[in-house]
Amino acid sequence: MAAVDGYKRDDLTFRIIGAAMAVHSKLGAGLYEKIYENALCIEFTRREIRYERQKRFTVHYDGEDVGEMAADLVVEEEVIVKLKSVKELLPIHEAQLIAYLKAAKLKTGLLINFNERLLTSGIKRISVCINLGGLDKLGDLGGERFWCARRTRW
Repeated sequence: MAAVDGYKRDDLTFRIIGAAMAVHSKLGAGLYEKIYENALCIEFTRREIRYERQKRFTVHYDGEDVGEMAADLVVEEEVIVKLKSVKELLPIHEAQLIAYLKAAKLKTGLLINFNERLLTSGIKRISVCINLGGLDKLGDLGGERFWCARRTRW
């Protein structure tokens, strides 16, 4: 990993973003999220990037299963990719990605908004601190104790 602006570059997220940029350069902005998902999967296959679509995760409350959620894409069993095609990314979109990361017990997620003239303006990388027992109790967000999250522009 190479350091960029004080952060280590994650080669996998770099490859994911490169694939997303290729899709955006060919399709542009303004389409449905599902169209970008389909195209991104084609690009991942061409680049030999392993992925799972609509991977389901169980949500727990006090040790009980309370439901399931499906992540748009899970790449190389390491990164959750949440795709959007909206006017602007909102805090709720970040919260949803963090919820997926918690349920999947993964550390890294990318939130990619294809409805941008320049795709780089619509990419956010979110990292959470986890351990084998769950998320570290390092912060307090909305009354729920969990995580340390770092949001960066990719």
